Amino acid sequence: MPSPVVPSSAYALWVFVYIAAAVQAALLALALWRRPVNPAANRLLAVWVALTGVDLLVKAVYWNSLSPEWFRVYRFVALFPFLYGSLFYLYVRALIEARGFRWRDGVHLLGFGVMLALNAHVLMLSQPQMQALSARWVAGEKTIGSWFDLSLFVYSLSYVAAALVRVHRYRRRLRQRHSDADRMSMRWIDVMAACQVVIWIIATTQWLATVPGIDYRLLFGAVAAWVCMMGWLSLNQSPVASEPEAVVGEVADPRAEDADDARFPAVETRLSQLMRGDDALYREPALTIGQLAKRSGYPEYLVSAVINRRFGGTFWDYINRLRVEAVRARLADRQDARTILDIAYDCGFTSKSTFNAAFKRQIGETPSGYRKMAATGGSVGTA
Repeated sequence: MPSPVVPSSAYALWVFVYIAAAVQAALLALALWRRPVNPAANRLLAVWVALTGVDLLVKAVYWNSLSPEWFRVYRFVALFPFLYGSLFYLYVRALIEARGFRWRDGVHLLGFGVMLALNAHVLMLSQPQMQALSARWVAGEKTIGSWFDLSLFVYSLSYVAAALVRVHRYRRRLRQRHSDADRMSMRWIDVMAACQVVIWIIATTQWLATVPGIDYRLLFGAVAAWVCMMGWLSLNQSPVASEPEAVVGEVADPRAEDADDARFPAVETRLSQLMRGDDALYREPALTIGQLAKRSGYPEYLVSAVINRRFGGTFWDYINRLRVEAVRARLADRQDARTILDIAYDCGFTSKSTFNAAFKRQIGETPSGYRKMAATGGSVGTA
């Protein structure tokens, strides 16, 4: 832990920044806890943001006064970064799997628990001993070994890396299924991870060398900026398609595994009606199986079962198939002079890569190749 700078007018400005960020963190945590979009993940994020706010507030109070009474609390919140990396991982996992924190997830908090145990003797020092330790730290003496910083960096960044690996795999699977993959690809996770890496680079630099301007003020100024950015990113995030829905093919009720329901023909007819005409539901980019079921008037599990058994494949297979067929018909129309992407977007696609892959898989030709063949009078059958 590097030593602080003696309070000054410049330092007071940083203290004000930390307090402002702590207040924003509290408000953001409350908003995230109540936000209906991605609720399981946002509650984990709310805890993470709230802890960051407490961290900033304690540091602001201590650095403003350098009071020994606050040094004990200061040393305690100095352990919070051992939670941040694991909370980031749990947040990403909750987004992907749509499940919140469970008791067995406590294993991801062991890093904090171990460091708390190793630092317990410091937190339990008597008031005179704590006052002496605070004075040594203010004087510029390093009061904790380099092992603390090294273990913190390795532990936290390993969780950040693990979270990014999960996001990468999720995106790869998402592009294979969803036509609106770009909207749900969690690009804000990259920004969150990049901000954390910048913070860790600042921390590593001030730990390894003495560089003018790179100290605790800059480090926690970056944390304060991160809180502001988190507010913008988290409150503007789109609903994320969870992995369980994609993996099980949207069959949400065990009754879907039984023999065909007597209502299957009626549901099939109703779905076909909803997918016809200029207002066909498949053209809605953000369409979900829940929305389709609501419009059909039938339970979601029943709609899912009909799609799986009567139309073949998952909900997204069904929707993409309809969208591709609509694009194919428009590309074959010589009177339609729109670009291929304009047609694709009009038919419900929002991701160029997903559209190209779905079209090639279903038609057996690229969209541009199909349009050229249709223009010259050739014919291309579906694959």
